[in-house]
Amino acid sequence: MLDYGIAGKTAIVCASSKGLGLGCAEALASVGVNLVMCARGAELLDAEAQRLRDKTGSTIKTVACDITSEDGQAAVLDAAGQVDILVNNAGGPPPGDFRDWSRDDWIKAIDANMLTAISLIKAVLDPMIERRFGRIVNITSGAVKSPISALGLSNGARAGLTGFVAGLSRDVAQHNVTINGLLPGQFNTDRIETMIENSAKAQNLSIQEMRHVIEQRNPSKRLGEIEEFGFACAWLCAAQSGYVTGQNILIDGGNFNSTL
Repeated sequence: MLDYGIAGKTAIVCASSKGLGLGCAEALASVGVNLVMCARGAELLDAEAQRLRDKTGSTIKTVACDITSEDGQAAVLDAAGQVDILVNNAGGPPPGDFRDWSRDDWIKAIDANMLTAISLIKAVLDPMIERRFGRIVNITSGAVKSPISALGLSNGARAGLTGFVAGLSRDVAQHNVTINGLLPGQFNTDRIETMIENSAKAQNLSIQEMRHVIEQRNPSKRLGEIEEFGFACAWLCAAQSGYVTGQNILIDGGNFNSTL
């Protein structure tokens, strides 16, 4: 069995009661990492944490909070104590037309998908440098590489975070602290189910027909599974991945057509 070299370390995984965050939490727990999981809904969060405790034997704490708030961040950081791994994650803002977005809409998107991650990085970075180990993974979006016009709020906020950490990651690499981005395409999550339902109604198709259309557009002819995304996260957090930093790794089944 491959040793990731991070057993016994502590990770904060944001928005981890379901979806991509849960996939990352499960993968990290499976290689011996202790977790602080957070999400807004306590019931599902606690249930998933207990499932992972039973499955992996890892120590897992839960904090039901809004991670975009100062109080939520403080509670998660306090529960974790020493943080070796930080996985930033937050739900994306709604789609729409930029003509309809107010300044408050922009501030909310930037706060959730850029400033929250920067605040948590700021809180954990210097102790990581002192210990000469740290892994930070920002879950952003495939739209960072291939923007989607209806997701302008997400495009702007996540691209801002990506630009910020591009410089910071090079500053801290010498201390064995890495910062990378994971850019998901379409995965089987609640968010994609909502998108499929809305698209099906708009195109007068059944949900099954709409799902088939979306799957056929992808070179892999399917949507991704959260376990696949979690594996990539655990790999980036491994002790042996210290030479990978400042990268934005697209996980989309080959949907984005590029040689780079």
